[in-house]
Amino acid sequence: MKAVGIIAEYNPLHKGHIYHIEETKKMFPGSVLILVLNGYFLERGEVSVLSKENKTMLSLMYGVDLVVELPFIFGTQSADIFAYTAISILNYLNCSDIVFGSESNNIEILKKASLIQKSEEYNLKVKELLKTGINYPTALAKALDISSDIFNPNDLLGISYLKAINKINSKIEAHTIKRTSNYHDLDANDEIISASNIRKKLKNKEDISLFVPRKVVKKIENISLEDLFPFLKYKILTDNNLNNYLTVDEGIENRLKEKIVNAHSLNEFITLIKTKRYTYNKICRMFIHILTSLPKDINKRASIEYIKILGFNKKGRNYLHELKDLEISLIPIPNSLTYKYEILAASLYSLISNSDVLTYEKHNKPIFFN
Repeated sequence: MKAVGIIAEYNPLHKGHIYHIEETKKMFPGSVLILVLNGYFLERGEVSVLSKENKTMLSLMYGVDLVVELPFIFGTQSADIFAYTAISILNYLNCSDIVFGSESNNIEILKKASLIQKSEEYNLKVKELLKTGINYPTALAKALDISSDIFNPNDLLGISYLKAINKINSKIEAHTIKRTSNYHDLDANDEIISASNIRKKLKNKEDISLFVPRKVVKKIENISLEDLFPFLKYKILTDNNLNNYLTVDEGIENRLKEKIVNAHSLNEFITLIKTKRYTYNKICRMFIHILTSLPKDINKRASIEYIKILGFNKKGRNYLHELKDLEISLIPIPNSLTYKYEILAASLYSLISNSDVLTYEKHNKPIFFN
C-alpha cells in the first residue's frame, strides 16, 4: 500500500487543515495518509489549544489514517530541526510522498532554494546580512536572492522539508497545495483563515465557529504561554544556570535575570528582552526550553529512538501490519530521553490544561477510530 505523509501542529485544527487532508487524498486516492503530529508545545514556542489526544482523535475523524508523534525534543526547535525529524519519521515509515501547504505553490523554486541553502556561499551571505542589523529570519530569506514570493512561513518551512529530504537522501517526493490564507493576516473573516487568526479571536473571546468545525470547538482550551508566565518567572529568578539550557545563548541569561524583575506579563517581558537577533518566536521557544530544563547539548545526545503510534483507523492499522523489517521500534522506550521529555512536557502542559494529559501519556495506547 502506498503511503503519503503530511506534517502538522493543528493549533487548532481548522477548515484549512481539513482542506489539506481532503486535497491530499484526492491527489493520492487509495493511499494511506500518515500524519506526523506535534504535541503540547509547538515549533514557534506556542502552547497547543488542543491536547495531543484530542488532536489525534480529530485528525482521524477528518480523514487521516495513521497518526504518529513528533517528539517534544525536536518539535520545539528551529524549522530545520523540526522538519528533519518529521521527514525522517516519514522516511522510516516508507512514505513515498509528502504534501504541504505553500503560499507560492511552486515546488520547483522551493527545490532551487533548498539547494542554495546548502552552499557555503549562502552561509557567508547570511553572516554579512546579519552585520547590517537585520534579523536572522530576514537574513536567511534575503540571502536566497530569488523570488520574493517564497519569503512566507509555509514556503520557508517547505524549504526545510526539502533540505531534510536531501540530507537523508530520501526518495520521498514533495508536492504542494496552494495555501488559501495568510499567516500574517490576523483580522480576516473568510471561511478559511490562519490558525494564528483563530487564536487571536479565541483570546479576544470572539466566536470562532465559522472557521472551526463544531467538533473541534468543543475540545479547544483557551490557554497560551501567558498562562505559564508565573512558573517561568519563578524559574528565571531562582535558577542560576540558565545558560545551560537550549537556545539560551549569547549572554541573554543576564538580560533575562535583569528584566524579569519588572515584568508583569509574558508580552511585557518579551518586549523588554526582544532584539533583532532574538525574534518573538525564538524567545518563546527559549522559554519552553527553560521551563523544561532542556539542556544545550540535547541535539548531541538525543535521536529518534522510536516512533510512537498515536492513533489509526482500519486502513492505518493494516498498513502497520504490512511494514516489514523496520529499523526502528514502534513502541515507546520508557528509559529513553525522548520519553523522559515527553512526560515532562505533558507535566508542564497539565499545569494549565483541563485535560488529563499525564494519564494519556503514560497509558501509551493508540486511539483506534473505527
